[in-house]
Amino acid sequence: MSDDVAPATAARMLPPLDEHNRPYWTGGSDGRLLIHRCESCGRWVSPPAADCPDCAGHLTPAPVSGRATVFTYTVNHQPFNPAVPVPYVIAIVELEEQPGLRLAANIVDCEPDSVRVGLPVEVAFERQPHEGQDVYVPVFTPRRD
Repeated sequence: MSDDVAPATAARMLPPLDEHNRPYWTGGSDGRLLIHRCESCGRWVSPPAADCPDCAGHLTPAPVSGRATVFTYTVNHQPFNPAVPVPYVIAIVELEEQPGLRLAANIVDCEPDSVRVGLPVEVAFERQPHEGQDVYVPVFTPRRD
């Protein structure tokens, strides 16, 4: 397991793990963000699916760089879950690997007011127990480069 993985600061609502999404939720154990990629046409596919939406080819989880930009975001000030301190940022980030390859994630380790569309970010992971095992929730932090 990577020493870079932080324990979760709050309980997150996570989906049931299945054969398609398990690599996404467990790849962070060694610091890798795994996204499905088509073996036939090379398209990256997220959210996880059974087959490529372009060519119906077989999808295999593969690591991506983890570098992205904020596509859009919102700052939540409502305490919907008392275990999650407010305010927090919910964003859609676009990964560098492919135009339109987007993920929903929290932006962490910065003031919510500093987040903006186009902000360069990179993946980090929060370890959290889920269904009797550890999962690694991808979150994004502002890039320092």
